[in-house]
Amino acid sequence: MSGFTHFDNDGASRMVDVGAKEITHRLARAENFVRMRPETLVMILDRQFAKGDVFEVARLAGIMATKRTADLIPLCHPLGIDGVDVTLIPVDSAIVRIEATVRVQGRTGVEMEALMAVTVAGLTIYDMCKSVDRAMTLGPARLLEKSGGKSGHFRVNEAILEGTESKLR
Repeated sequence: MSGFTHFDNDGASRMVDVGAKEITHRLARAENFVRMRPETLVMILDRQFAKGDVFEVARLAGIMATKRTADLIPLCHPLGIDGVDVTLIPVDSAIVRIEATVRVQGRTGVEMEALMAVTVAGLTIYDMCKSVDRAMTLGPARLLEKSGGKSGHFRVNEAILEGTESKLR
């Protein structure tokens, strides 16, 4: 099982021991998209849902999910998150882009926490709006950037980022 850090030499699952790693500032950014009918997005922006402000509830759900990532991903380390920002921005009349940035001073990265934030925020939009639009779709969710730690800085190619919104239409 060489190359996979979450398996021992016999193939058994294991939580990676990060105790000897240096504490560094770590950051991760992720994105997700929710596609819906244009009328649904108008209702969201006009705050016409009885359940409340859809974007604010989704933002809060994303923040809460960040803090609970280790409860849902079996081999993920519980972390004392330093900060989370979740933004929800319509990119056209029927698509909402969700982005999360997560920061921590720690021994392991926060990529899973950022991905969890954008995923749960998207699911929350679906949950709050399904009564009027069951055909909404989520995705793609992906890591945009991570920094800190021994593996260094990762950033999605800018050319890919620029083409994302047009590919979703």
